[in-house]
Amino acid sequence: MKKPLHHHLYVQVLAAIALGALFGFLAPQIASADWVKALGDGFVKLIKMAIAPIIFCTVVSGVAHIEDAKKVGRVGVKALIYFEVVSTFALAIGLLVGNLLQPGADFAGKADAAAIAKYAEAAAKRSGVDFLLDIIPDSAVGAFAKGDILQVLLFSVLFGFALLSLGERGRPMRQWVDDAGHAMFAVIGIVMKAAPIGAFGAMAYTVGKYGSAALLSLGGLIAAFYLTSAIFVVVVLGAIARAVGFDIIRLLAYLKNELLIVLGTSSSESALPALMEKLQRLGCSKSVVGLVVPTGYSFNLDGTNIYMTLASLFIARAMGAELNLTDQATILAVAMLTSKGASGVTGAGFITLAATLTAVDPALAPGMAFVLGVDKVMSECRALTNFVGNGVATIVVSAWEGELDREKLKAELLGA
Repeated sequence: MKKPLHHHLYVQVLAAIALGALFGFLAPQIASADWVKALGDGFVKLIKMAIAPIIFCTVVSGVAHIEDAKKVGRVGVKALIYFEVVSTFALAIGLLVGNLLQPGADFAGKADAAAIAKYAEAAAKRSGVDFLLDIIPDSAVGAFAKGDILQVLLFSVLFGFALLSLGERGRPMRQWVDDAGHAMFAVIGIVMKAAPIGAFGAMAYTVGKYGSAALLSLGGLIAAFYLTSAIFVVVVLGAIARAVGFDIIRLLAYLKNELLIVLGTSSSESALPALMEKLQRLGCSKSVVGLVVPTGYSFNLDGTNIYMTLASLFIARAMGAELNLTDQATILAVAMLTSKGASGVTGAGFITLAATLTAVDPALAPGMAFVLGVDKVMSECRALTNFVGNGVATIVVSAWEGELDREKLKAELLGA
């Protein structure tokens, strides 16, 4: 017997987003209150509390069950190569659309340097060496306490190898980790019932806080960003999906629940556990999912790359500067690094943008105040694009490894 439409999670989340936007528009003073914001923040925190243990259980189980230890390194190298190639496409498309549509050409305003000083300062302090050292946790417990994905991933890989080396002695612990993983996914199932409440609160606060006036004044940039992200997903990721043997539109339909949660909360992390579970249902092996998805959340940020190129061009034009081909090539090269270096940091989008603009021309950094007010509006699209990109990447790497059950993939997508 078919479930009534209103019993489906994606319908509930979609309705909550619409009601939240309406509430924020009609009662902005109430919608911008802290208690409304807490509804969205609370849901994201509930999801985040389970991310570290889920990554630990999935990665440890995947590595510990691998007979060939060399496979871990092989999968990691393939994933990183894929991330860099696709990230380059994302940056290039952002630059191309930015030059064609020229958002910011008619924008007039005065930047408030003080408003973005903290972001520029954070970008200046964070070097490549700092990023590498930050991957190593001060303690294993600290990695879980902070919820740092890369630190948890590093410890999980090491723990998985340790169990692998124990052979039969490690079997009871492997079984315990497998059971703990199933229990954590059950926790996520319970938490997801609160998704409509979280989506309502997050959307109501966004509309109530920033209002329609701020959106209209920077509508060109927002429209260009959403258009570019759509082109990237449909054309670039669509071509990659077709080459591997599946349809990107069917994948989007299959992930509709998770995409709506990401849209409502502006956080791709809020749907990370559900993505890992669904990718395994699509026929990707547990070991590949456990390695590629967490790594992709730090190294495969396609939406963030598109945002940085478009925002850089917008700010330059808004400040009366025109970036030549050399400047734009610098943006592409620097953004490739800075998009990784600020992963997991509060205000990561602004920190990466500050680092990129400073590398091109420090005088452009104050112009970040132009996009400060609508960054929240664009963060939804960043999160959605990053989320879809990581899903496609995991299926691709699984196919490269010969560990993609194509029959399961076809059956699951056709049933979406």
